[in-house]
Amino acid sequence: MTVTLGYGAQPRAAYAVDPNLTRDRLFPEASSPTRTPFQRDRDRIIHSTAFRRLKHKTQVFVYHEGDHFRTRLTHTIEVSQIARSLARALRLDEDLAECLALAHDLGHTPFGHEGEDVMHECMQGHGGFDHNAQSLRIVTDLERRYAQFDGLNLSWETLEGLVKHNGPITDRAGNAVGKLAKNGIPFAIQEYAKRQDLMLWSWPSAEAQVAAIADDIAYDAHDLDDGLRAGLLSFDAMHEVPLLDEILTEVDTLHPGLEDGRRIHEMVRRCITRMVEDVISESIRRLELLAPSRVDEIRFADHAVVSFSSDMAKKEKALKAFLFQNLYRHPDVLEVRKKVAQVTRDLFDLYMKEPIKMPEPWSEGLAGMDSTYIARRVCDFIAGMTDRYAIDEHRRLFDDTPDLR
Repeated sequence: MTVTLGYGAQPRAAYAVDPNLTRDRLFPEASSPTRTPFQRDRDRIIHSTAFRRLKHKTQVFVYHEGDHFRTRLTHTIEVSQIARSLARALRLDEDLAECLALAHDLGHTPFGHEGEDVMHECMQGHGGFDHNAQSLRIVTDLERRYAQFDGLNLSWETLEGLVKHNGPITDRAGNAVGKLAKNGIPFAIQEYAKRQDLMLWSWPSAEAQVAAIADDIAYDAHDLDDGLRAGLLSFDAMHEVPLLDEILTEVDTLHPGLEDGRRIHEMVRRCITRMVEDVISESIRRLELLAPSRVDEIRFADHAVVSFSSDMAKKEKALKAFLFQNLYRHPDVLEVRKKVAQVTRDLFDLYMKEPIKMPEPWSEGLAGMDSTYIARRVCDFIAGMTDRYAIDEHRRLFDDTPDLR
């Protein structure tokens, strides 16, 4: 099998998902005369309420800290751009890859990973919380837009990729595997599996794998960008990280004395380019070895077909470790994280004690329900909040809202 790179549109590969052969939707709908199923899925995601809320959800920096830092929405747009580029180079279905990239963070709580960690802690005993599973819950239940069904009624391939973009959820016997082995299969995935079989034991399509690795590339490079522009990371520290040392040395050799803003951008764009080109090269190598003639041969493989090379994987892991220690664990970031954790925990505890404090329709129909049912309603409500709305709600309900500035 030969995979050729080029700028123009090329025929879809045999191992790509074919929109003409989709496994359809949970609720059958007439096909569109102008759009493929995955183009319709993409459009439904873009027009959803959950997608719009991403513009006021934290990536690393809370919304008030600067207009030029990434939000979940700008991060999502950047992921979709990288996913399209990878899909085009690998001759995959670009629409499906883009669709999955646009949907991958719909389930995130306000306040980034701190919000998710607190929500998971609060939901212990009630099925826990996982943002990937919450994304599934949003597109299959919580979005209430259509007359005929709840959710967005997305294609089987889109739901499969959304749930499994990081790899199989279970083994053939139905036991949770990988990172989920400790806490089990998240509630939303368990519930939806009763309605539709998403083959939780298999790998997802190459398009879903593209969306997952595009997410890694985007947040590695762009958290680096935001960290440098915020003054929390220094150029000198870049030399501690092999990939960044190579890139910074190259930039400074080609453009000595470059002003900081341009120096940052030259680093970031080279970082993205190196990782994207590495993924394309390694994925082509893996695809040639596997020689899949249909998409199910990708699903039934025992490994990912879209991946970094072993050398780049080590460098990317070192970059992640650097960002974790120097950005995500920076004292300034930790101080804000502590405050937003209090906001999230306070809201959860109060709503659990007095669900009537939630606005309608969230507070409706809870009389006589058990604590797990109420907890899931409270969790859905808080997870859907933007940073700003969560802070405003806390101010409405409490006298001691932390000052995040």
